[in-house]
Amino acid sequence: MPRDTDSGGRAARWGRETAARLASSLGASDPAAASNECVLGGKRIVIKCAAPKTDSVGVTYKMLDRLDEVLGAFQLDDGSFELLGLTPTHFRDGMRDSAGSGAGKTGLVRKEWFEQHGRPLGRVTLP
Repeated sequence: MPRDTDSGGRAARWGRETAARLASSLGASDPAAASNECVLGGKRIVIKCAAPKTDSVGVTYKMLDRLDEVLGAFQLDDGSFELLGLTPTHFRDGMRDSAGSGAGKTGLVRKEWFEQHGRPLGRVTLP
């Protein structure tokens, strides 16, 4: 299904809300409202969430410069999330430029790249 302004807004809202719930579950600081950046175990991370039919997550190029890790939270069909961590260097190595309004500003990385080059951080089911 093509993405429109309404569906994009709903997806962004879901991502922010889900990242906040995951951060709380993991013991991280509260994520920044606009970026999902937080601190976990003394590391500056961003939590990027993907619904079951979404195969990639995006991070702005500027944000990568200030992160220690990108945490991809990929929702599975049962509602749980597979968590995978990538260093900013590995994220850059696997990214492609986004299309649309994020073009030139945001890099996208597929779940497959996280699985091949990231570190598994477990599975989380949110209450």
